[in-house]
Amino acid sequence: MPRTNLNDILIFMAVVDAGSFIAGGQAMGLSRSAAGKAVTRLEERLGARLLNRTTRTLSLTDEGRVFYEHGLQILASVDEAEASIAGQGGTPRGVLRLTVPDAFGRLVVLPLLEKYLRTWPDVQVEVTFTDRPADIVEDGFDLAITIGAAPSAAETRLIARVIANDKTRLCASPSYLGDRGMPREIGDLAAHDCLFFTSRGQRQGWRFRGDGGGWIKAQGRSRLRLDRSDAVRDAALAGLGIALLPDFLIAADLTAGRLRQVLPDLETDDTKIVALYSDKGLLEPRLRCFIDLMIEAVGRQG
Repeated sequence: MPRTNLNDILIFMAVVDAGSFIAGGQAMGLSRSAAGKAVTRLEERLGARLLNRTTRTLSLTDEGRVFYEHGLQILASVDEAEASIAGQGGTPRGVLRLTVPDAFGRLVVLPLLEKYLRTWPDVQVEVTFTDRPADIVEDGFDLAITIGAAPSAAETRLIARVIANDKTRLCASPSYLGDRGMPREIGDLAAHDCLFFTSRGQRQGWRFRGDGGGWIKAQGRSRLRLDRSDAVRDAALAGLGIALLPDFLIAADLTAGRLRQVLPDLETDDTKIVALYSDKGLLEPRLRCFIDLMIEAVGRQG
């Protein structure tokens, strides 16, 4: 098979992004007819239909969807090649793929993306919201945000960068505390229902700084365990127990009185907000600029 004309691929990508031959052609400085002929040439060369055409709409075929994904990879490789020459001054473009914890993503990342997309109009963003760990290389993500301890490079084969340290606080609803009483010391937690976060069967441990400077583990009862931090918050609001949660998730609830802080004088572990990304040498501009934005906005909490 003769090598495909790269310009035809770019025209095909522009047509798909714009949703029509007219707008896609205009984006490439071409007429509707020229854009249509370029896509037809590409289909003939590949021996497959890439677009379903009607008088009103265009849609990708299964083959077209696969080819479009490969086209995104080609553009990303071009961006990376340009960045390797242009250094840190490269213009962000292409697709940024993120995986973020559900609650943190909705409360913190989405507001940042509004500024990010407005600042860099040539970037598209795909976000997966999940509290489960992801294999960012295998799953094709550029960046994973995790909440908790930063893993070592040996554990992940990734670069782990701490973006911020967020305070964690014990809290419970006024209704729960009214029924069960306010704990006065760590030992009192043993008589309370504690809402633990769990991931793949591994329960989150609670520990607090003791009088001698060492860490003391809490011995609270665990009748309800949940695998999403926002579900732990919802359970606390519903009066189902005491929770240990980061400030970004409960600050508004504490201010509004929906939750009350428990044992406020105890020193708890900070929650680390960590950016994980592949060690590929020079960062693509779209990834570097997003990390810089997170450090500027979220790192102020640290």
